[in-house]
Amino acid sequence: MNNKTLPLESTTETHALPRRLPMAVKLGYTAFMAVLVPVYGANYGPTNFLYFCDVALFLTLVAVWTESALLAGMAAVGIVLPQMIWVLGFAAGLFGVKLLGMTAYMFDERRSLFLRGLSLFHGWLPFLLFYLVWRTGYDRRGLPAWTVLAWALLLLCFFYMPPPNPDAGLTPVNINYAWGPSDAAAQTWMPPYAWLAFLLVGMPVLLFLPAHLILKKIGKRRR
Repeated sequence: MNNKTLPLESTTETHALPRRLPMAVKLGYTAFMAVLVPVYGANYGPTNFLYFCDVALFLTLVAVWTESALLAGMAAVGIVLPQMIWVLGFAAGLFGVKLLGMTAYMFDERRSLFLRGLSLFHGWLPFLLFYLVWRTGYDRRGLPAWTVLAWALLLLCFFYMPPPNPDAGLTPVNINYAWGPSDAAAQTWMPPYAWLAFLLVGMPVLLFLPAHLILKKIGKRRR
């Protein structure tokens, strides 16, 4: 009997992970961003991209290509609830009801229809993020990661960006409501630093945490 040991062939095979997001979603969203970024930059200036919703746009762009549960979760935690409120305010405005001031610019005839049309992303982005979380899973680190990012943006906007100004035109002022709910004048309910503290604590508790709990139900945690 020949006891010669024969070399073993490797039975390990490498399998590519299946793509979880359709290519049409990736290309369609990228095309939208390719239009929005230069148009917004030319009309509003670079500081416009400090808004939470615009930061979420860029996180989503990276998330759709990398299929990152963390990035999709961060964007979703940060903006799904505020943007759903935006949807309600915009829908009310279509029927002549001024429900919220945050959608007033959508009915400002000084802004072109094209600019306002691009801003409709506030309406569909939350649903896209729900879809991304459903497909990629939900990484629970999205809550603390977005909270830290939001704190940094709020501090930057409060200390370095323009305060409310009724004659600002298209120049972004009062970014992320750092000075109050109106772009025309700062709030007078409390001292400015008290308002800032309210945002730093209130946004995570009232907006980010509830979104986190909803997203946990939609997607599993990506390990």
